[in-house]
Amino acid sequence: MQATNLQTNHLTAPLGMDGGPLFLSWQCTGGLRQTAYEIHLTADDALVWESGKVATQSMHADAPAVEGARVRGSWKVRLWDENNCPGPWSGARFETGLSTGEWQGLWVAPETAPLDIPGDDAINAFARPNWERKQAEKEAAGKGAAEPYQPHRPASYLRKTFTAPSGRGRLYITAKGLYVAWLNGVRVGDMVLAPGSFTADKHLGAQTYDVTALLREGENELLIALGDGWYRSTSGVDGDRNLFGDTLGVLFQLEVDGKVVCVSDDTMQATQQGPIRQNDLQQGEVYDARLEGLLSGWHEVQTYRDALPVTGMNTVPIREREAFPGRLFTAPNGETVLDFGQNIAGYVEMTLTAHAGQKVLLTCGETLDENGNFTQENFQDRSRHNEGGTAQMLELICKEGVNHWKPSFTIMGFQYAKVETDADLTGAVFTAHAVYSDMAVTGSFTCGNKAVNRLVANSIWSQKGNFCDIPTDCPTRERAGWTGDMGVFIETGLTLMDCYPVVAKWLKECRLNQYPDGRMANIAPPNSRPGYMTPMLCMSAGWGDAAILVPYALYKRTGDRRILADNYEMMQRWYAFLLGRAQQTTEEQQSGEYAKYTVLNGLDYGEWCEPGVTPMQAMANPRKSVGTAYLAYSGRLLAEIAAVLGRQEEADAYRATADKAVKAYRAAFTEDGVIHSDRQCEYVRAIAFALLGEEESRAAATTLNQMVVDNGCHLNTGFLSTPFLCGVLAQYGYIDTAYRLLLQPEAPGWLYEVNKGANTVWETWTGIDAEGKPHESLNHYSYGAICGWLFGGVCGIHFTDGQLTIAPTPHKALGYAKAVYDSPAGRIESGWRYEGDTVTYEFTIPTNITAHIHLPDGRTRMLSAGTHRL
Repeated sequence: MQATNLQTNHLTAPLGMDGGPLFLSWQCTGGLRQTAYEIHLTADDALVWESGKVATQSMHADAPAVEGARVRGSWKVRLWDENNCPGPWSGARFETGLSTGEWQGLWVAPETAPLDIPGDDAINAFARPNWERKQAEKEAAGKGAAEPYQPHRPASYLRKTFTAPSGRGRLYITAKGLYVAWLNGVRVGDMVLAPGSFTADKHLGAQTYDVTALLREGENELLIALGDGWYRSTSGVDGDRNLFGDTLGVLFQLEVDGKVVCVSDDTMQATQQGPIRQNDLQQGEVYDARLEGLLSGWHEVQTYRDALPVTGMNTVPIREREAFPGRLFTAPNGETVLDFGQNIAGYVEMTLTAHAGQKVLLTCGETLDENGNFTQENFQDRSRHNEGGTAQMLELICKEGVNHWKPSFTIMGFQYAKVETDADLTGAVFTAHAVYSDMAVTGSFTCGNKAVNRLVANSIWSQKGNFCDIPTDCPTRERAGWTGDMGVFIETGLTLMDCYPVVAKWLKECRLNQYPDGRMANIAPPNSRPGYMTPMLCMSAGWGDAAILVPYALYKRTGDRRILADNYEMMQRWYAFLLGRAQQTTEEQQSGEYAKYTVLNGLDYGEWCEPGVTPMQAMANPRKSVGTAYLAYSGRLLAEIAAVLGRQEEADAYRATADKAVKAYRAAFTEDGVIHSDRQCEYVRAIAFALLGEEESRAAATTLNQMVVDNGCHLNTGFLSTPFLCGVLAQYGYIDTAYRLLLQPEAPGWLYEVNKGANTVWETWTGIDAEGKPHESLNHYSYGAICGWLFGGVCGIHFTDGQLTIAPTPHKALGYAKAVYDSPAGRIESGWRYEGDTVTYEFTIPTNITAHIHLPDGRTRMLSAGTHRL
């Protein structure tokens, strides 16, 4: 028996991570059952910990902390099989980055000279008129004097020459903004949009690069380009700029064999006269190829020290992934348009032959309008956005001859691009690159219904399009790390892709942005300046509860208690705030023994996005049962979390509060356990959160089923309860209705968008209406949470606490179904197929796992590793 797929803190061979406690994990091959493991941990070639032989089937272990900077660590593990025979050692490496006190360089600000900014090219030509119009309206309304337009700026370039010996080279680097680095003319690493997305006025992360192969013995040159990035670009639906500051900066340190040979300091030179003439993460980029290799106008830099914490690289990098060739066509209105065949988040690379000064302008969007013409209007809020909308523009100003360019400091959501050019496009090549965090696809699903298969593929593409360093809601107008979206999607997200490091990083941003009174910022990191309503909506139940739901899901899937410990204080503070809302309930609002556990006051998003209920209606008159339901549900989870962390007294207190909240729910929102509502969400949430007795839940499910049937097998649930709907129906035997909901071809329903040609998940059920007109974003992952039921219900895979249960729910409507999940324990497969009225099953169980099988006919089995047919 041998250990494979070794990971340190959920990362494979991490370079530049922070020191601290380690979570070591592996998978097993070559045997049926692991009976014990032994681990050796070294730091800088010194053995620092031996586990000894530990008798367990667990495929992960907590290891002592490895502290300090530049530590080159390794660990190896060997396993004993069921015959008590040890297998070979398997090893993995990791390396820590710099700790806060190890940085010797200074922050370098490159923009000390007047900037050479074109006045009317591309992005500024789009943004300036809208900005000036809004400022004129502001002044006319007596809301203050008009502010001058701030043009979008060119990238800065910085250089430094230094001498170095031969040896093992490491470049440690971060930036306020985005950076690209070249050492001796060769790009350093393949991470894009580095250093990533942070609450950048509170902390930043740094990358560590192995530059051994790029260093020369003797003289070397380091060149760095800086762009606006998340730090000061136009951001979010409001188009706010300079959210974290208005001055870019870079901090770096280059070492050879642990000795510093080059740092960021006042000996550097900078220029803004490079080829990237304008850059903005949301609005786009302008590139003048005539300036390639001709950097000039070098000037001195400013330097300063900053106490801003800088952490290591504790997540996966952002990388270019799939590439899609563009197909040129002429739209009905005569415009030239590119179709890349897939809605993605990324950018376009272009190669063409042109004359100097000719321009190619791409305007990128997700779809065509009802007439077949290019449009961006589906995702715009022009009246709200400071620059009149999201531009998503790429402009190449050509040099003579062959031009080749792809942007460095922008990312956008698109499938199509309108092309405006005076160049000959004969032989031109346009390639779209999908850009997202380096996550493997871990879930696949196939069945006898092609539309359902497409739905799963669409959900994966929306996850790819929205997991760029943090999980966001859409890659076009908002790009916001909403708590509510992650709270409803986390179980599905963990199944479809290996997203643990991305989500764990985002949780840190949530902690940093929590309000002092415990409220949770709905978006983290922030991507707009808070308005009047922002702090009030940050008390929203369901959204704030992501502070508990998300770490809990990560722990249950992996067994890593660190995620609970890291986020426990945040969970406690949120839950105390939610309980505080209930405690403020007055006798006029609610009376009775459990009145003080009923959440009736405050402002919530409510169920959100219920069909027939507008967003403003949802906020003005939210489902008042939502807060009490989450007080009960999250309280139970928090009690379990506290117990796992050894805080039994707190666990008892949270459990008692949750129990009282259940009784308060029954008293306030049911009539002796009977729900009276015309909305499906009230029944779904009460059943899913176990707020009713078993017989009461059964009766509620019966009512729910009839409501769905009476509604033509359409849902009318909203954002918070839709992920549970099919599972709740199937749990109580209404399998036909659950499948009819799944296969509903009309809106609201999951397959409406598929039948309309979608290749991602839409924000709304009718993102393209019956007349073909697009509305809202066409790339949101949230409604893709139904895939959780395809894996966990249709094919019945449940992997939690290291245990595997498979309880499929077959139905003739699909003919056959098969789910594959590359779990932390290895590959799990569950499939079934109808042959007449007979159902056959096939399961593949990974090594070292015994699966509990529960079939609909009442049969149960205990299956060990291997493939089994029943």
